[in-house]
Amino acid sequence: MAEDIKTKLENYRTAPFDARFPNQNQTRNCWSNYVDYHRCQKALTAKGADTTPCEWYRRVYKSICPNAWIQKWDDQRAEGIFPGKI
Repeated sequence: MAEDIKTKLENYRTAPFDARFPNQNQTRNCWSNYVDYHRCQKALTAKGADTTPCEWYRRVYKSICPNAWIQKWDDQRAEGIFPGKI
């Protein structure tokens, strides 16, 4: 049991400190990383390059953003009404 918990703690990853967002409210950090991920995906896909570097942004926004926001934004992107510039 103790080894299982130790393994989970070693594998746990979360967003590191970002000096652009020093406050406790991480809403802007969440939004920025979500938009940056999709911009990165779009740019690298258009060039035919590997999109692995974009995974950094995905990990950060997945650990900071509430799942309801992510789902809402994904739905908005699918419908073509997403308010961000991607």
